[in-house]
Amino acid sequence: MISVLSIIEDTMVDGPGFRTSIYCAGCRHACPGCHNPQSWDFSGGHSMTTEEIMRIIEADPYANVTFTGGDPMYQPEGFAELAQAIRTRTDKDIWCYTGFTFEQLLGNPRQRALLQLIDVLVDGPFLKACKDSDLVFRGSSNQRIIDVQRSLQESRIVLYPLASKLTVDS
Repeated sequence: MISVLSIIEDTMVDGPGFRTSIYCAGCRHACPGCHNPQSWDFSGGHSMTTEEIMRIIEADPYANVTFTGGDPMYQPEGFAELAQAIRTRTDKDIWCYTGFTFEQLLGNPRQRALLQLIDVLVDGPFLKACKDSDLVFRGSSNQRIIDVQRSLQESRIVLYPLASKLTVDS
């Protein structure tokens, strides 16, 4: 079960191309200037099963998937189950937004299990002082867009290939 605030279909702001974005409830980072503070409340969502979410994901053959929120890393087991279903039943890529850093996630076995099923991670807290309106797919310049699978294979942070070029002008 995942506590879900909403599911937005065919969005283009949470990663490249059309995406189905799962907005979860709950975040303790409480970043000043957060664009989604209503997502901080852990009791603000409604419970959905993996099967209920998969019906929505599979209904759109063209949209990839984004986990966002709140912070999906506060619900790692539920999102890992969903990510595994996506991997097994589709060829969609998975992006995930979190206020944790990649390094922090590696140190938590529950969060690392979810991390291992993700393609791209946008990591780090939103920092108002680093906000830049020219950024695409992230709110502040301290946040990294990480190619998770390559990073895990190479035991070092590997940025998503287009990360350095992702600005409004791209």
